[in-house]
Amino acid sequence: MTAPSPTIGTPVAFVKAICLGYAKYGVDPGPALQKAQIPPDCLSRAEARVTPAQFEAFSFVAMQELDDEALGWFSRRLPWGAYGLLCRASITSATLGLALRRWTRHHRILVDDILLRLDVEDGVARLSIDETRDLGAFREFCLVSLLRYVLGYACWTVDFRIPLLRAEFPFPAPPHVDVYAKLFAENLRFDAPCARVCFDAVYLERALQRDEAGLQKMLKRALPLTVLPYRRDQRLSARVKMVMSLPKAELPAAQDLAEDFNISTRTLHRQLSKEGASLRDLQKKARMDRAKEGLARTNQPIKRVAHSAGFQSEKAFSRAFRQAMGETPSAYRKRMRHS
Repeated sequence: MTAPSPTIGTPVAFVKAICLGYAKYGVDPGPALQKAQIPPDCLSRAEARVTPAQFEAFSFVAMQELDDEALGWFSRRLPWGAYGLLCRASITSATLGLALRRWTRHHRILVDDILLRLDVEDGVARLSIDETRDLGAFREFCLVSLLRYVLGYACWTVDFRIPLLRAEFPFPAPPHVDVYAKLFAENLRFDAPCARVCFDAVYLERALQRDEAGLQKMLKRALPLTVLPYRRDQRLSARVKMVMSLPKAELPAAQDLAEDFNISTRTLHRQLSKEGASLRDLQKKARMDRAKEGLARTNQPIKRVAHSAGFQSEKAFSRAFRQAMGETPSAYRKRMRHS
């Protein structure tokens, strides 16, 4: 349940909103920020952005550390797995309309600080949020995240990116308004009566394309559905790059990726080849990107940067880095520090 953009990054305001949740529960967000490779100093720069992968990682850690999938928005915690229960309660629906009605109705069992509702008027479906309690400083992030979460889940169930006619929000346009068009629609309205997304009601009649088995796999990586707009037609190579950009200890192997995408390893390699890519090249680039990030953003010794990026030795790393970048790791770090 998060909310950034695929090309211009996630505004630091959303990162700070998660930090508010840490403050509410009296927990230090520092270790989580470090795990997500988000520099603490960026929190003081209003114009700063982080990548979708960084934000997804921070959100994932925060929800588990705080044991609250709502990250402090509501008057009670929503324990880890709460939103997964809503998904399971609606996955057996025959149509998207029935699934969304079940989802919004069951959400009231979890919390009554906000009420989700789905209605149809003149052929337009409207998914709205009514606030029954002052959400305070959590308001923007809560409303944006909830709408993105439900919308992402809806698109996933029918395996189609549902185009929005408009999106409305009950607050003034924020400084980072540019991300809203990426997350929702070009047609935006602020200072509206409530938070709402609108789309053609014909999509409510679509049959669900997913089952319980698919849901189990999706819930392991549910956050990207809210971090990035749903892309059924996204190239496999782009999806592999996205997974590899996540700040995890090790890069995923072919078998892990194939399981994530519900395909065989043979199909994985064949499809990547059709797209003019190879898993080996994508892994090499991901390791180099990790190394560049470590050199530019940390003071770790080069040997440790090499190990964290997946290189077997500092010597092998230095050789690969010079071949790829035309300079030594030390020279690159020095240049980035003075740029």
